[in-house]
Order: sequence, then structure tokens, then C-alpha cells
Amino acid sequence: MRRTLDVEESRQNKLGTWPVGKLLLSMTLPMMISFFIQAMYNVVDSIFVARISENALTAVSLAFPMQMLMHAAAVGIGVGVNAGAAGALGVGDQKKAGRVAGTAIALDFCLMLLFMFLGFTAARPIYAAQTEIPEIVDYGASYLSIIWIVCAGELFGQLFEKMLVSAGNAFLAMAAMASGAVFNIVFDPLLIFGLGPFPELGIAGAALATVLGQILGAAVSLFLNVRKNPQLRVTVPDLRLRREELKIILSVGFPSMVTIGFAGFSNFLVNQVLLTYSTTAAAVYGIWAKLQNFCYMPLYGMNNGMVPILSYNLAAGRKDRVHRTFRLALSAALCLECALLLILEQIPRPLLYLFDASDSMLSIGIRALCVCILSLPFGGSTVVMTSSMQSLHHERNALFVNVLRQFVLIYGAFRILSEATQELEMVWFAVPASEAVCCIIAAWLMRKLYRDLGLRKEGRRNG
Repeated sequence: MRRTLDVEESRQNKLGTWPVGKLLLSMTLPMMISFFIQAMYNVVDSIFVARISENALTAVSLAFPMQMLMHAAAVGIGVGVNAGAAGALGVGDQKKAGRVAGTAIALDFCLMLLFMFLGFTAARPIYAAQTEIPEIVDYGASYLSIIWIVCAGELFGQLFEKMLVSAGNAFLAMAAMASGAVFNIVFDPLLIFGLGPFPELGIAGAALATVLGQILGAAVSLFLNVRKNPQLRVTVPDLRLRREELKIILSVGFPSMVTIGFAGFSNFLVNQVLLTYSTTAAAVYGIWAKLQNFCYMPLYGMNNGMVPILSYNLAAGRKDRVHRTFRLALSAALCLECALLLILEQIPRPLLYLFDASDSMLSIGIRALCVCILSLPFGGSTVVMTSSMQSLHHERNALFVNVLRQFVLIYGAFRILSEATQELEMVWFAVPASEAVCCIIAAWLMRKLYRDLGLRKEGRRNG
């Protein structure tokens, strides 16, 4: 009993009393690194798959929106647990925190059955609806069916990692996520090309390396929760869907689900616009989507560290710490994305060479990447602001911004520019234009949040 109290007291000292800068760095740096490594999943898949053929790369690009739907569900539930469990622990209610986590496990099991069914029945029809090229359909159906059928690692991995983060164990979560990512990076070429004793599986090998890496990451994070996370315990009676806990999870996590889910859906619709120009244009957009995801993954990691800090200190009435945490997180996001913009603008051709780009792809892709990269500071700022809205109980505003950013503005901009100009070079400006508009809207809503929560005075005080 004394040990449990000491652990909880130590955690309170960390989230409630550590200097904000040190706390944010300790909580977010491990998650930023792990998410950055995790972003290698899809990028590495595409780099090696491009060595098979451009049609194989196109197939993986067209699978990305479907993968994002599953990722949306996994991340949304994980974020909900992250904030819900952290809030419960912030007021000393360990039993409630366990019920929140148990409800999330039961919910993930239901989603696993759903995606397994889709993997067996929907993968080939989805591809057949997008293209009449048989090779792309065959490649895509093989890849997507494996990703969906063997989805347990993605769903439970995200959940168990967020359980570690919600209790302040960000370094352990980083170790779990990194283990799966490293496995995927190593086994991708082995299973795709049949190196050494491994069979040559082609595009199916890329999918298999991904899902096996996710399973490894989930297993490691589960082990670490059992052995190293005494303040968040889940009992057998907790493993069921409870209305109150489900409401807590979805109130915070649903905006994240919508964010990523709409990103997948709009990606699908944008591909339909680009396919009117060429399959190469769709492949280029797939490359950009994965590079963008790669650039934002450190921010998603930072948000996972930031959310429990905001939730804990808001529940504890420490508004000064809420303000300082948000200000530091936003400043870090802007610095990171501006640095990435300056670097990537210098190397669009080498980036495309990573994907074995043909002359046709280079002629389209260099212009596309140079334009799309301009969006990074705007999108990065919006990512931090919407996550802050979620953890500070302004979920509706976060949902509104996410729907605008991930669906309405981006797809609308692509459609309008395509219809108005009929020039592919101009269509790419849809990306930075939509991100800039959404960033302005998010900033206005954050000012409203500061007023509603009485944070404006704290902001001036800590100036």
C-alpha cells in the first residue's frame, strides 16, 4: 500500500510540480522520437515497394486512405484513454482510470472484428472501383487485405502505448513503439525481395512486415504495462463496454478519429481528382501524404505527451501550467515544421529518387513537393491547437477544425482548382492554401478557448 502511494505521489509531483519546460520535454521527447520512428512504417513500405514497379507504388498509395481509417479508430481510442485515464489519476481515482482502460480494450476488440470482416470482403472491390488496371487491383487487394485482417497489432498497440503515456511513462511507450518500427524497417526488404532464408512475397511481404511489427509493438507495450505501470491497473470486470467510460473516451478521442478518418476519406477523393490526370499524379500525392505524415508524426508524439499534462493540470486547477504547456508546445511545433520546410524545399529530387521515380514522376513530383511542403508550418500549428482543444474540453471546436482541415477545405480546394485551371501544376496549391485558412480559424477558436477557461489572464501574467 505504501509503495502504491509513493508511486502516485511521485507521479503527482511530476505532472503537477515539475517545471513545465522540463516536464514537457521529458513527456514529449520520447514520444516524438517514437512517433518519428513509427512514421517509417508507411514510408519504408513505399520506398521498397517502388522497386517492384510504379503500379505497385500506386497500389500502396491508394491503400493509404484505407489504412488511415483503421489508424483513426486506433488513435482516437488511444487519445481518449490518454486524457480520460490521466484526468482520473489527476484526482486520485485509480479505479476509474482502470475502468476507462478496460472499456477501451473491449471497444478495440469489437473494432478488430469489423476490420477483419472488411479485409476478407472489401479490399478487392475498393480497388476495382478506382482503377481498371488489373495489376494495380491485384497488388492493392493483396496489400490491403493483410493490413486489415491482421489489425490487432495496430489497434491494441496504440491503446497500450497510450496507457503508458497517461501514467507518465513516455519513455516506456517510446521503447514499445520503436521496437515495432525497427522490426518493420528490417523485415521489409527481407520479405519483399526474399533475401537470405526468407521467401520472396513482393507487395504482400511489405504488408506482412508492417502487421508483424505492429504486433511486436503491442506485445512489448502490454508487457510494460503489466510490469512497469502499477498506477493504472485493469481488472477482468473492467473489460466491458461501460456507458460512462465510453462517453469519456469518445468525447476526447472522437475528434481524433474524425481528423484521421476524414484525412483518409479526403485522400481517397483527392486521388479520384488526380486520377483524371494520370496514375502517376496519384502516386505522387501518395508520396506527399506519407512525407507529410512523416513530418507531422513528431507532433503527434508531442501531443501524446502534452495531453496528459494539460488534462491533469486543468483538473488540478493549475491554469498557469496549462498556459505554459500550450505555449511551449506550439512554439516547438512551429520551429520544427519551419526547419523541415527549409530542408525539404532543397531536396525534392532526392526525395523522389528514394521512391525510384521515373522521368514522368520527376516531372510531376518536383513541382508538387515544392508547393505542398509550404503547408507544413500551418498544418503543424493546427495539429497542436486541435489537440489542446480536445484535452481542455472544447472537443466540438476541435472536431469542427478537423473536419474543415481534413475534408472540406482540402478536397474542396483540389476540386475547385482542378475545375478552374485544368492544370495539374496549379492543383497542388490546394494543399498550402487549405492549411493556411484552417490555421487562421483554429487560432481564432483558441482565443475563444482562452477566454472561456480564464486562461487569458494567465497568458498575460506569464507573458
